[in-house]
Amino acid sequence: MRIDGSGTLRANCVLCPNPGPMTLDGTNTWVLREPGSRGVVVVDPGPHDERHLERVARTVQEQGAQVAVALLSHHHGDHSDGARYFTELTGAPVRAVDPALRIEGEGLTDGEVIEVDGLELRVLATPGHTADSLSFHLPADDVVLTGDTVLGTGTTVIADEDGLSAYMESLYRLRDLVVTADVRALLPGHGPICTEPLAKLTEYIDHRESRLAQVTDAVRAGADTPERIVARVYAGIDDAVRPAAEASVRAQLRYLAKRGDIPAGLGQD
Repeated sequence: MRIDGSGTLRANCVLCPNPGPMTLDGTNTWVLREPGSRGVVVVDPGPHDERHLERVARTVQEQGAQVAVALLSHHHGDHSDGARYFTELTGAPVRAVDPALRIEGEGLTDGEVIEVDGLELRVLATPGHTADSLSFHLPADDVVLTGDTVLGTGTTVIADEDGLSAYMESLYRLRDLVVTADVRALLPGHGPICTEPLAKLTEYIDHRESRLAQVTDAVRAGADTPERIVARVYAGIDDAVRPAAEASVRAQLRYLAKRGDIPAGLGQD
């Protein structure tokens, strides 16, 4: 499925050429604009790739529009490292949860409605992948921009060791929103658009519960470190993503211990 140039009436994807095991086809930079309006919102300028950032700025300029603000879905560099250069190119402020990433812009809070020249975007706190992870609901197009909380293909790494509980709550929150707001697509931070959001979120939830059961079984079979659990549960995993898998296992161990399914202390340094 084509990623670069994909989107909806109000959202257009500019794909950054930074493919890899963790970034899939690359980082999706989303350019949002109310039809016929001048003001643009850019979600996740991307890494410090000058050609990509210049292409995003040029795309907006060629539409006769202007970037009013850039928003960061979370702090990871493949989404945020290019923000300062992007501000230099466009003059737009950058808003983020993390104060260190804001550039002449304010923070972002759950439930806030961002309005730019007729475009309305609702901020959703969806922690788990990182503590500062956000999603953005674009109700006029019945879509949600999910950052790295939900990907176009594959599953999301839990970067924070205490993040799994929050992540599960985020998935359930997004699934509820899909049902109540009749969301028709998810626009992820990596990978293609998901046009079956309810099935995707249900799959994500079921996958996590299945992984938790596998980790529980591995612990009961004697695997007592994240490395040993990864070797048992993620057999044949690519070495490039092994550290991410081990980080995910640590998060799962903490979650399972908190839930009382395994003894506390496993996987902690």
